Amino acid sequence: MKKGFTMIELIFVIVILGILAAVAIPRLAATRDDAEVSKAATNIQTAISDISAYYTSQGAFGTIAQMTNVPSPIKVKKQACLTWGNTDNDKGEITVTVVKGTGLCKQVWAMPGLTQVATYIASTDGGKTENTIKVGGMGVNFEGADTTTNSNSNSGSSSNN
Repeated sequence: MKKGFTMIELIFVIVILGILAAVAIPRLAATRDDAEVSKAATNIQTAISDISAYYTSQGAFGTIAQMTNVPSPIKVKKQACLTWGNTDNDKGEITVTVVKGTGLCKQVWAMPGLTQVATYIASTDGGKTENTIKVGGMGVNFEGADTTTNSNSNSGSSSNN
């Protein structure tokens, strides 16, 4: 008697592997898409934070590359979800284009934290221009800042009434 597998046994193994592949491959692709969406959402929030911090410390906008290490435009699978435009140092505004579209960018902007960001960008709240992000600060420029202290300060003395 020969030892080995019958043709029926081999066919069953192939069918089972095919079913497993049919279930696993779409889930793997969906997991990759979810990771891309999360990465884009994190990049958007990081870029806005970096740009705000840069403007606050420098008192003016620089180039996007100077203000943040986040790639510009912010993309999901080659689809741009957010692009940066012109800056206005006087108003503290930077023009932003939000692309919601139908693909993965739609999922990015549907995330709970980013729906508010997209609404803010599109609004004119606080006297800002539509499709901009307004950042604030005192305009303190720390490069070449005068580090001498003011002799008229009231350090060490306090008055309680």
